[in-house]
Amino acid sequence: MNEMELKVLKSMAQRYPTIAAASTEIINLQSILCLPKGTEHFLTDIHGEYEQFNHVLRNGSGTVRRKIDEEFGNSISNKDKKSLATLIYYPEEKLEIVQREEDNVEDWYKISLHRLVQITKRVASKYTRSKVRKALPKDFAYVIEELITEKEELQDKEAYYNEILHTIIRIGRAPQFIAALSHLIQRLVIDHLHIVGDIYDRGPDPHLIMDTLCDYHSVDVQWGNHDVAWMGAASGSLVCIASVIRVAARYGNLATLEEGYGINLLPLATFALETYADNNCDVFKIKYNTDYNTKDLSLDTKMHKAITMILFKLEGQVIMRHPEFHMDDRLLLDKIDYEKKTVLIDGREYPMKDVDFPTVNPEKPYELTEEELRTMMRLQQVFMKCEKLQRHVRFLFSKGGLYKIYNDNLLYHGCVPLKEDGSFSGVEIFGKEYSGKALYDILEYHARRGYYSKDPAARRDGQDILWYIWTGPGSPVFGKEKMATFERYFVSDPVTHHEKKNCYYQLLEKEEIVNHILKEFGLNEKDAHIVNGHVPVEQIHGESPIKCGGKLLIIDGGFSEAYHEKTGIAGYTLVCNSRGMRLVAHEPFKSMETAIINESDIFSDSIVVENFYYRKMVADTDNGREIKENIYYLEELLEAYRDGTLIEGVWPV
Repeated sequence: MNEMELKVLKSMAQRYPTIAAASTEIINLQSILCLPKGTEHFLTDIHGEYEQFNHVLRNGSGTVRRKIDEEFGNSISNKDKKSLATLIYYPEEKLEIVQREEDNVEDWYKISLHRLVQITKRVASKYTRSKVRKALPKDFAYVIEELITEKEELQDKEAYYNEILHTIIRIGRAPQFIAALSHLIQRLVIDHLHIVGDIYDRGPDPHLIMDTLCDYHSVDVQWGNHDVAWMGAASGSLVCIASVIRVAARYGNLATLEEGYGINLLPLATFALETYADNNCDVFKIKYNTDYNTKDLSLDTKMHKAITMILFKLEGQVIMRHPEFHMDDRLLLDKIDYEKKTVLIDGREYPMKDVDFPTVNPEKPYELTEEELRTMMRLQQVFMKCEKLQRHVRFLFSKGGLYKIYNDNLLYHGCVPLKEDGSFSGVEIFGKEYSGKALYDILEYHARRGYYSKDPAARRDGQDILWYIWTGPGSPVFGKEKMATFERYFVSDPVTHHEKKNCYYQLLEKEEIVNHILKEFGLNEKDAHIVNGHVPVEQIHGESPIKCGGKLLIIDGGFSEAYHEKTGIAGYTLVCNSRGMRLVAHEPFKSMETAIINESDIFSDSIVVENFYYRKMVADTDNGREIKENIYYLEELLEAYRDGTLIEGVWPV
């Protein structure tokens, strides 16, 4: 035994100071390995659509309904199954309706409690009693544990269990107990949640989604480019702040900043009113939905133009500061001919729809005016001092990254940049070229420094990298050669609007390419999968989310309402349990009220991606590998006690 191993054993001996303690833990861990693996739930490209996200989370992408079908079969009607499912999804809201409309509410309580207990038993069956106990709501922990550990063969206890339920109803605690069981079922049907990027932008409620994720029992996040822009804004990056505000203004979502995060946009509003009072802002129309308050339209349009012009200047400054980004083609403010009202793009002149830019000095087009700079500095302070935003962004840094390897699946948003021949594209970062996994790692390294570093130079470089990840041509999570924001605003010719995708998207069906990516990240190409977000799958045109024979899954089906017409659905989700992987396509979600009153669901179509050859157990997971390692060292500790290398009972507990 070497010195390092002895050090590990001494550390373990503090927790397991006797042969009995170490033996008990070995038995416990060995038995856990034989349990079925927990169910994983994959979501991506949520884009602020909280109600749909919340519903999909509550129903586990149809997992709850499948558990109901498995438990009750044909013993209850389909109508009763729908009613029970709705109760589990929205217990408090459903109870209000029942209490108002049900003639014999006590009978309804009795039936519902029995059914909920049965479902709770089923969803808890794959976990250890210890894990279930930790998930139990404090107020009802003892009672629930008694009910769900009931054994059917113990007939002499039937009266005992029935009396528990009867007493719950008699003392008026049935509604609270029903809600507690329903939330416990939601908690237990999904063991771990993966968010494969783009929580922010377009939809109105990313802050509510982030609140939910911060409280979720087990979750990881792969950053999308929209998320990274918000992370950069929270770090104090002026260009990211301008990017975030521009997108919010574009989609009529400034309320997300002002009401959701309490970010005061008065400095921008004041500046916009003064500077663009008599300015033509027709190009900056707001894309708003039915919730938008049109009384704000005129002001929001002016704010939209004001922040967009500031953004183009700030982007130009970053591009000139970092020639290694190779983004000179995005420097367009200096290519404008104000007399001819044209702009030079890729060597060709195009008419512009608007050249009325009172803050742009043609001699120094990328220099902020004093008023613009003052406005941005005030906004920077507001973003950096917003406690809620900072808490959410710290969560993204602590629970997230640019990619994740989990149970033989590679998760990332966007793409692994490739050349036409399928080899990895080299991307220059601060004078050195990176590709493949190394590109992800270096970008994430600098992104974290952009938020956390105390060194001003490192922090500024990191913030510039955060902006590059959002929009740069070599960014894995952006995946295009350019973001044609300028052209979409000012140039009518659609040729200039085209954003060429990385070659990755043309090579997804080639098995050798997908295998090459999996090997690059250290995965066995025989059993591993890639789970991918970012680009909506246009099911309406016959496109399939399953690529390369099931090795690669693109699960962005368009959660955002803005994509529904393009995709024909309202998002894909992926569920992976002990028996296989299943893709779920969702219909557009109308509202929570409709789901409750009509007992409707949005689970629409399920596609089996893969049925495992054998049922996967905890032993087959990443957690299982850690448990096996612990068992190895515990057995070494037992041997050390038995041969006298370490002495029992002398270690502090």
